[in-house]
Amino acid sequence: MKNAVIGNNKQKANLIVLGAVPRLLYLLQQETSSTELRTECAVVLGSLAMGTENNVKSLLDCHIIPALLQGLLSPDLKFIEACLRCLRTIFISPVTPEDLLYTDATVISHLMALLSRSRYTQEYICQIFSHCCKGPDHQTILFNHGAVQNIAHLLVSTSYKVRMQALKCFSVLAFENPQVSMTLVNVLVDGELLPQIFVKMLQRDKPIEMQLTSAKCLTSMCRAGAIRTDDSCIVLKTLPCLVRMCSKDRLLEERVEGAETLAYLIETDVELQRIASITDHLIVMLADYFKYPSSVSAITDIKRLDHDLKHAHELRQAAFKLYASLGANDEDIRKKIIETENMMDRIVNGLSESSIKVRLAAVRCLHSLSRSVQQLRTSFQDHAVWKPLMKLLQNAPNEILVVASSTLCNLLLEFSPSKEPILESGAIELLCSLTQSENLALRVNGIWALMNMAFQAEQKIKSDILRGLSTEQLFQLLSDSDVNVLMKTLGLLRNLLSTRPHIDHIMSTHGKQIMQAVTLILEGEHNIEVKEQTLCILANIADGTTAKELIMTNDDILQKIKYYMSHSNAKLQLAATLCISNLIWNEEEGSQERQDKLRDMGIVDILHKLSQSSDSNLCDRAKTALQQYLA
Repeated sequence: MKNAVIGNNKQKANLIVLGAVPRLLYLLQQETSSTELRTECAVVLGSLAMGTENNVKSLLDCHIIPALLQGLLSPDLKFIEACLRCLRTIFISPVTPEDLLYTDATVISHLMALLSRSRYTQEYICQIFSHCCKGPDHQTILFNHGAVQNIAHLLVSTSYKVRMQALKCFSVLAFENPQVSMTLVNVLVDGELLPQIFVKMLQRDKPIEMQLTSAKCLTSMCRAGAIRTDDSCIVLKTLPCLVRMCSKDRLLEERVEGAETLAYLIETDVELQRIASITDHLIVMLADYFKYPSSVSAITDIKRLDHDLKHAHELRQAAFKLYASLGANDEDIRKKIIETENMMDRIVNGLSESSIKVRLAAVRCLHSLSRSVQQLRTSFQDHAVWKPLMKLLQNAPNEILVVASSTLCNLLLEFSPSKEPILESGAIELLCSLTQSENLALRVNGIWALMNMAFQAEQKIKSDILRGLSTEQLFQLLSDSDVNVLMKTLGLLRNLLSTRPHIDHIMSTHGKQIMQAVTLILEGEHNIEVKEQTLCILANIADGTTAKELIMTNDDILQKIKYYMSHSNAKLQLAATLCISNLIWNEEEGSQERQDKLRDMGIVDILHKLSQSSDSNLCDRAKTALQQYLA
């Protein structure tokens, strides 16, 4: 059987159909079977697992994993190795749920104990761990079972395969995990610290796979804060190594992995973004990522074409991700990216690609570039980027919606020429619906974009926003548990209530509800910024011609303004004083009655006190208000 199935998928499938698997598993588990027989059974099962995904499914359906794990308790090393090899093959398959490794708590500690048995047990067990470590829960289990201590010394093994699998283990254990990363920094192996060992594995004379994986380890440790971003092992070793991986003479897979890892390394650090952007002409080098598959050579070889097409998606995705990281903060880098050949066309095409990953990466790239005032006014306008963006926002999955709506926020800033056409294409309705999302980031972006849209807008747009949102939804947002949502909603209100005719118009239709909302917030438990923003809204209302009366006839609100004038925080005092200033302005009708009412409340006495304030802004504001009484 063993010889019949090696390298022959048809024979493997035939044997499975004929019911060989349950029989092999029976013999494997029989105490009466000789060790040689049990070992041969494990080898044949391992060979069957090397076939198609359907083969692996059939093996899993026959409960092969518990049988093999049981086999690991045998005293015979050859049999253990055969079971581990088969387990490794099964766990590598995408159809095997990783959690099957963690169902029995004793399995991990037994595997840790087997690590010292032989070169093969080391290789297979590390491979099993690195494939089955998905996310923080698995990382924690392995970490708590001593994975770091047990695997570290394998990095200096005489076997390349063992060194490599140990390295891969660390790259998944440390990914987005500060606890593991902080531990790794201080681990000694043969008198050398782990980061130094990783740096040695980065050197150009090492195999590419090793260079890439050690760069990943150092990247994760850096992102987790275990290694500083200005450490020479990052700036002079890891970053240049990853840039090298992006060059034309690397395999497609290596270029993808290099670019994605580099994007992650520099994502949040301006200095690293600058260094990467001037290393080896990286920005131009990435433009090559869009030139696959190359038409002529590939057509002669269908298999190659298939491979190139698959990786062409991945290459584009990786390039967009890296461009997004490079352009995250620096205006000059953004300019260079946009000036790269056909860049805007490529992004626009990327937004409507069939692959969701490419769409997401393209919109990330667009978002990064949309932080540039200059580009919003020029390139974004020339390429009508808003069209594919609005199309992308129609029923996209949440992760795309979040980035696309962030980009839309930037395109709606008052100086952006895209603002008008976006409004005309039904953006208000779309954004109002985002504010009702369960997803916090989408609620924030929806309200943020509306806030930008309302800034210095015409009255019609403001009315449309209020209609689209509905008072009920506005209250929902003002009582949202997230302070970002609350601040952006107050920002929206403040933008809606600007310029006198607009203030009067909006307060004549929504005054009662808005005053109610303001009262609620000033009474609630909120931070200084929220209260300040709310008082600024009141100051805007106080600037209206007819809207003033809504404050003057509301004694509760007047008492609150008085209270905040004497608050311990200067920002709140300033905002409250601005309200008073706007209410008593001389040149306006009815100012005398308003001044008298506020004097009776003791406001003038407070203004006198504030005019002695050590805060110059507050002092000036109070003096300006007092002059209205004297005029």
